[in-house]
Amino acid sequence: MAGQHDVPVRVDHVGIAVESVADAEPVLRALGCERLSDEAVTDDGSVPYERADDDARFRWTYYRLGDASRIELVAPVTDDTFLTDFLDRHGPGLHHVTLEVADVDAMVERLSAAGVSVVDRETYDGWTEAFVSPRNPTGALFQLMEYHDDYAAGRSPPEELFVGGRRVEEALDG
Repeated sequence: MAGQHDVPVRVDHVGIAVESVADAEPVLRALGCERLSDEAVTDDGSVPYERADDDARFRWTYYRLGDASRIELVAPVTDDTFLTDFLDRHGPGLHHVTLEVADVDAMVERLSAAGVSVVDRETYDGWTEAFVSPRNPTGALFQLMEYHDDYAAGRSPPEELFVGGRRVEEALDG
């Protein structure tokens, strides 16, 4: 899991930008995916989708495929978000790859030392994230996600939230 350095990291999920979760979900269901969560995000953090208010900007819905693979559908809730801009330019499709890291600061330092541009670092209740600019040789937007101990509070049981049921550093310990 750690690769060629000492920062534990693994693929958490693949994010797909869509116009509508309702329209895209039948494809995932046909593939055998099971919905795990559905949340709307505001400018100041996330709220459960069923309680989303006028401040919601986009919606993310997580699905499990098999025993550990996860896919996220991301759809706009309003017309003026980064996601509507993305969909206007590229249409539906792969948006990002999320990597769970045990230490986002250490990973950002490692990437910066390698000359890789890291942008939009933010800390929320439950997680810290940073993004590797897609203006890198892979062309992919990587989201670096470090889960905090309180991430699972108010969400599904951990076996539903994390790859293999445990956070990356817990998986290494056990």
